[in-house]
Amino acid sequence: MTLTQLLLLQLLAHLLTDFTFQSAKNAKDKNEKGFKSSYLKWHVLVMFVTSWVLSFQIKFIFAALFIALTHWLIDGFKPMVAKSKWVGKYAFFIDQALHLLFLGVTVLVFAKWVPLEPIVGIEIPEAWLAILIAFVFCGKTTNILIKEIFLVFDLKLTNGVAAENPERMEDLPNAGRVIGLTERWLVLVFVFINQFSAIGFLLAAKSILRYRSEQEEGFNKTEYVLIGTLLSFAFAIGAAIFVKLLFHPGGIGN
Repeated sequence: MTLTQLLLLQLLAHLLTDFTFQSAKNAKDKNEKGFKSSYLKWHVLVMFVTSWVLSFQIKFIFAALFIALTHWLIDGFKPMVAKSKWVGKYAFFIDQALHLLFLGVTVLVFAKWVPLEPIVGIEIPEAWLAILIAFVFCGKTTNILIKEIFLVFDLKLTNGVAAENPERMEDLPNAGRVIGLTERWLVLVFVFINQFSAIGFLLAAKSILRYRSEQEEGFNKTEYVLIGTLLSFAFAIGAAIFVKLLFHPGGIGN
């Protein structure tokens, strides 16, 4: 196992624990109550198990424990950061930056002092790990990232749509998340197979459908949807290009 493989595996463990495996209800409870949240200890346990299992190394147990401990401390203090007048709106990004910082440092220190000897003989190519992470990142993770970016810039629907049709507004968020997830996965595939023109077709098709829907149902939310769509596509294209440049340095078309 290489250092890059271990770093990628631990990044995957973090994305799965902090986003994929965590429900919105549990995340809200943890973010509001911090150390007092009954869910926090289970979240930390999942972080420990996922980190250790995906290391494929018995000796990584102590490193996984340290990652879980820092996770507990960062998430426990997060509500205090969120209440700050100066940095409160950036609490999510501060939280994630600290998690990734401690994760990276822990892996680097472990790799320096302990031989990387996985207990299984299966070698997962780094490129395949990066592609898997790109798909995980472009799933629930990106949905939450876009939501947090909207909160930072105070982007809200304020046209009274909810009052006119509350049942419809309750359906929109879940539908939007599924649409966003699907479109990002399609974009990843298109970039990986070098079909960049298909991305333009997908964006144009979505824009036409959105425009017709708004005209028919009277929703005045063009800017809101446009920002979300552009962010969604940007994250997917960025993730795909990053993977291609990292493992195919000769160019995007390789």
